[in-house]
Amino acid sequence: MSAAASPAYRPRFTDLLAAEWIKTRSLRSTYWVLTLSALVALAINVNAVHSDLPYIDNPPPALPGMPEYRYDPLWHGLSSIAADVMALAAASFGAITVFGEYATGQIRTTFVATPDRRGVIGAKLVMVTTVTLVLGTAVSLVSFLTTNAMLASRRLGLSLADPGCARAVAGYALLAPVCALIGMAFGAVLRHATASIVGVVGLLFILPMLFGGERYRLLKEIGNHLPLAAEGRLALNPDSTATLGAYPPTVLGSWLTLAGWALASAAVAATVVRRRDV
Repeated sequence: MSAAASPAYRPRFTDLLAAEWIKTRSLRSTYWVLTLSALVALAINVNAVHSDLPYIDNPPPALPGMPEYRYDPLWHGLSSIAADVMALAAASFGAITVFGEYATGQIRTTFVATPDRRGVIGAKLVMVTTVTLVLGTAVSLVSFLTTNAMLASRRLGLSLADPGCARAVAGYALLAPVCALIGMAFGAVLRHATASIVGVVGLLFILPMLFGGERYRLLKEIGNHLPLAAEGRLALNPDSTATLGAYPPTVLGSWLTLAGWALASAAVAATVVRRRDV
């Protein structure tokens, strides 16, 4: 009897990772969505800076009583619109890796072949985090390097060694895996495609609207600890004249916010998959 057919055989964690990778790449729609979202995010960032070049070459006159406008390459090159696109795509990817198996019934086959649910969900978490981290890093780095190369001839380009740039690129890149883990948590809890995507959209894009403004400090500080707000703080150029208004989040608090969302989401996904029936 072969080792694979033996009742005592237990798959190694690398085997589980390989199985999750096969599941992921066997769905063409998955990597097409990720690839297209990355290209769209890059196009948004590059187009934003390209559209600004005529205004940089011929700046409009300053309004009376207003300070002279200073162009911010970091804010334009790592735009919030592109970050939203990547966040939604990554969260959807994370959700579908969980609810997709429940919807098709494949999860039963997975648990029959590998009764160790902890290992299965652990492999999913590692695979999803790795894929989206690579994707987020590629979008962040390419966007930063490309847009600042475009601005170099105008003497406005930045490098990773400039203050705040490495932090902004890192925060921009980490947003994708954090949102992917959030999507996994929704997928594990809800186990339904529409409900999971609606939940992700509500958390990432609608909930921040309820915690904006500057009238109530508690509401503003709650909003500061949402994922997109944390990424926005990390991407803020220290030399920019822009501000985050009253009660702004701190850099350390924003790092902790992203880490907290990632760890909490991973814990929720792992707990739900291990304890709930198929």
